[in-house]
Amino acid sequence: MVELLYRTVLIYFVVLVVVRLMGKREIGQLSPFDFVVAIIVAEIAAIPMQSPSVPLWHSMVPLAVLALLEIGLSFSALHSRKLRAFLDGRPQVVIEGGRILKEEMRRARYNLDDLLAQLREKGYPRPEDVEVAVLETSGRLSVVPKSSKRPVTPGDLGLSPACDGLPTVLVMDGEVFTEGLERRGLDLAWLEARLKEMGLQPKNVFLATLERDGRIFINGGGPAEKIKIGP
Repeated sequence: MVELLYRTVLIYFVVLVVVRLMGKREIGQLSPFDFVVAIIVAEIAAIPMQSPSVPLWHSMVPLAVLALLEIGLSFSALHSRKLRAFLDGRPQVVIEGGRILKEEMRRARYNLDDLLAQLREKGYPRPEDVEVAVLETSGRLSVVPKSSKRPVTPGDLGLSPACDGLPTVLVMDGEVFTEGLERRGLDLAWLEARLKEMGLQPKNVFLATLERDGRIFINGGGPAEKIKIGP
C-alpha cells in the first residue's frame, strides 16, 4: 500500500512537470504533436500505478524522453516556420468578403454546421456580415466583421476612455507585491501610508490594485471602495 502511494505521488509530479513543459495553452489549443504527447504521457504514467511489479524506471525513462522531445521541438519551432507549420498546421481563411470559401473548408474537413455554430458563438449568425473568418490551428474560428457590422467603439464617437490598461496589483491575500510598486515607481512606505489613511495594514487587505488613472482599489479590512491618490 505504501509503495502504491509512493508510486502515485511520484508519477503525479513527474507528469505535472512534463505537462508544464508543454506551455501555457488550453487543451483545445494543443497542436497535434502536443495532443499526441499528452495521450502517450497518460498511458505511460498509468502503467506503474496499475502494475506495482513494473519497475518505476520503465515509466521514468519514456517520460524523460518525451519531455526532452517536447522541449527540443518547441525551441526548434521558435526559429523555423516550416517546423511550426508541420507541427501545428496553418490557419485557413474560410470566409472572405462575406463569401464562404468551399475549397478551403473542404481542405480543412470543416463542415457548414461547425462554421455556422462558431459564427453564432461570436455573435455573427450571418456569414455575409463577416469580412474575414480564419480557422486557426487550434480549431477555433477568428472572425473580423465588416465595418458596418462591428460594435461601436469609444474611438468611433470621439471619446477617450477614462482608464486604459490593466490595474497593477499591490496587495493580494495580505502579501505586498513589491514588483508592482517598483513598476509604478512607488515603494512600500508609500503603500503603507495610503493604507494607514484608511486605518488598514497590508496584512488586513485582501486585494489592493492601482488603476492607470491614479486610483487605488482596496478590498478587505472593510467595505470595498475606491479612493483618489496623489502622484
